[in-house]
Amino acid sequence: METRSLGEHERSTSQSPRVIALANRAGAPAGHVVLSAERISKSFAGVRALQSVDFDLRHGEVHALMGENGAGKSTLMKILAGVHASYEGTIEVDGTQAAFTGVRDAEEAGVAIIHQELNLVPELSVADNIFLGREPLIAGVLLDRRRMVRAAERLLERLGVAIDPESRVAGLRVGEQQLVEIAKALSLRARILIMDEPTSALSASECETLFKIVRQLAIDGVAIIYTSHRIEEVLDLADRVTVLRDGKRVVTAPIGELSHGAIISAMVGRELAASDRGAAVQDGAVVLSVRNLTLDTLGPHGWRRTLHGVSLELKRGEILGIGGLLGSGRTEILESIFGVQRGWRGGSIVVNGETADIRSPVDAYRLGLALVSEDRKERGLHLYESIGDNIALPSIGALSQFGLRAFARERALARGMVRQLAVRCTGIGQQAASLSGGNQQKVVIGKWLATEPRILLLDEPTRGIDVGAKQEIYKLIFDLAAQGLGIIVVTSEMPELLLLSDRILVMCEGRQTGLLRRENATEETVMRFAAPGMAAWPHGTAS
Repeated sequence: METRSLGEHERSTSQSPRVIALANRAGAPAGHVVLSAERISKSFAGVRALQSVDFDLRHGEVHALMGENGAGKSTLMKILAGVHASYEGTIEVDGTQAAFTGVRDAEEAGVAIIHQELNLVPELSVADNIFLGREPLIAGVLLDRRRMVRAAERLLERLGVAIDPESRVAGLRVGEQQLVEIAKALSLRARILIMDEPTSALSASECETLFKIVRQLAIDGVAIIYTSHRIEEVLDLADRVTVLRDGKRVVTAPIGELSHGAIISAMVGRELAASDRGAAVQDGAVVLSVRNLTLDTLGPHGWRRTLHGVSLELKRGEILGIGGLLGSGRTEILESIFGVQRGWRGGSIVVNGETADIRSPVDAYRLGLALVSEDRKERGLHLYESIGDNIALPSIGALSQFGLRAFARERALARGMVRQLAVRCTGIGQQAASLSGGNQQKVVIGKWLATEPRILLLDEPTRGIDVGAKQEIYKLIFDLAAQGLGIIVVTSEMPELLLLSDRILVMCEGRQTGLLRRENATEETVMRFAAPGMAAWPHGTAS
């Protein structure tokens, strides 16, 4: 593997790495082609996922691969990484035709992939995970643990991260686990690294750490295919961008030739209008009132207070946004209201004027509340069940007759919700796992809308879905509010928070620090209230 340290690279040129990166973004060649794919086509059950797609990757470049969910990005990445061995077309690595029969073949050719769902064993150590299946042995029999730990240390040092190679992966943050995956890929001497949505579950600081590592790897000569729905980070990181739409390549261009709007237009085939419903559609009736909400949770260092006296009101037809940094208590507010037990909860909750004793999600459901959790794959869906079963699940009791499931009613409910939400699928019998991220999210929302809630709690409703699907979710949220639902939205994306919210409750370290009306909310104002050290409520109020 050809690598150079940052110092060696700088000594060999008169320009800084940042200047070199900017030159690449202006269209200067990033190096020779290390991987090329020509006329790649792939079908699943008669459905064309890719159609005659050409793609190439150069030494030391970050090449972003973009497109809506279902555009073919994942299929192309899996073909290049050896996951899918059957396809039409040709792949060359360093000018030599390659025919990967599996992931191991691709790894031997220097190609490694880091999937969005991390492929680590939580109970094993960092070093064990990095070298799993390739452990160094003494005399071909005994595990050489000291050598393995030293090798893991060197890999982590190369990435500039302070992670103990003997620590358990289960005890690491998601961002740290992502770095372990990168170290694992480097241990394979990967010259080509495929990264699938690497920042989808990372905090802002973890993203910045990852960006620095990606830039350094590119300087070291690693060629990187990078997929993301976040256009801003692609504009910052990538040298070139390839956009797929409906299984076809739409454009490949240097990043300097593409604007934010041009990328969106290429992805969706049209310009997206701003989603703005204007003034809130409300009648002033308070549907949810929370007073002095506290939450004590048990952590590795004992009990601690996670929420400190949070109070809020939600009106009929209102969209109340909750903003703040990761760990500020946003998700804990929604889960506490919905009865998800995370510790000891204090305070009072009033639903439609009546004091509510919500001790479990069942109690919340009976009061007309619904919660769409942030992790749809772990907590929102039964991935290997059908769309119909997923949508009907919360309503099975209400639909049943004489204690028996009413399958005809369930199917009718599911079909109606699929039509209403425009879920793109072959039918309600399709497995949820086979849907794109945006359509999976619609199914999660649909299963709760089928219960006819009066209060909808949305935690990161557009995480991991593309810009086109986001627009559809935004329109749905606005339509539901117009129908009179009270909606609380938690989101980490500032533009989304400002776009959706009639009012914004800002959280910092478990305390509310600001309440902003739509017309007074700006990114700067929200971040000022969200930063540690802001005066506690009610001094941040601007409602």
